[in-house]
Amino acid sequence: MFWKTMIGVIGLTALTVGEVRAQEAPDMKNGEVIDCRYEQSDSGTSSSAFPSDDVFRPLMADPKQPQFFATYQSVQRREPTSTVTGVGKSVNVGSVGFGENFGFYSKRQGCNGWQVGLLAGVFSQFNLDAPSSDLINADYIVGIPLSWRHGAWSTRVRLYHQSSHVGDEFLLENPGFNRVNLSFEEVEAIVSYEHRWIRLYAGGGYLIHREPAQLDRHRVQWGMELRGPTVHSPFLGSMMPGLQLTPVLGADFKTFEELRWIVNHNVIGGFEWSRPGAKRRFRFLVNYYRGFYPYGQFFSEKVESIGFGFYLAF
Repeated sequence: MFWKTMIGVIGLTALTVGEVRAQEAPDMKNGEVIDCRYEQSDSGTSSSAFPSDDVFRPLMADPKQPQFFATYQSVQRREPTSTVTGVGKSVNVGSVGFGENFGFYSKRQGCNGWQVGLLAGVFSQFNLDAPSSDLINADYIVGIPLSWRHGAWSTRVRLYHQSSHVGDEFLLENPGFNRVNLSFEEVEAIVSYEHRWIRLYAGGGYLIHREPAQLDRHRVQWGMELRGPTVHSPFLGSMMPGLQLTPVLGADFKTFEELRWIVNHNVIGGFEWSRPGAKRRFRFLVNYYRGFYPYGQFFSEKVESIGFGFYLAF
């Protein structure tokens, strides 16, 4: 099941890169393309339905950022009582995600302004050591994001729902597993500041409704992103003229009241391919994670993992 899903994601990746020239006509400023997630402008007033970008850049290193990806992770349990893998001390995990923030309406002066939209995402993990790559867990999220920008400062506030579900194959292989009916609604706020090649952000969340009802409500999050100089792609650029390459690095940190404020770390880095005039981006990233498992049913399990994956940004 995982490999069929991953092949679909890689196929979509190839289609996206191969058709990178066939983009809709972008907004222009003095003949240059402006993508307000990665560039800044203060000229021109616009109000539009279904904007093609956002005024807040998605958090690259956040494991729960709605986006399209397929990754391989070598997951190591850090406690002998952990059941995150269901098969022993370590396991090879395939993880896929589908999701995006879709803008409904935006009002801006250049890139300064606000936007409201809809977010939706699915995060699924598969046990690659099982004969049929059993589904371990799947998280589903849907919500409403409101974003705002003024110069180097930007903010995202969102209200969203998440529900988590254990895979049938996992339950069949682990009949004694104590399943938790985990679902919640959370309000979250993140403030971001960008200066040249560095970005810093911080914020937190509050559970306004949760199941189980005894879960503590508070969460704190912060992180950083670094974007190196963009250059002509030395490899794919010969096959796809105009393709650009940007080195990227990010780190995301989260701590939960429910988990005794222990800090979870996710460090991610690699390369991003894009083209001038296009708002699609393709990334190959490696990552290292240490902390409580970031997904659904196993949120109280301590793990350490290293892996790599492919990411699409629209």
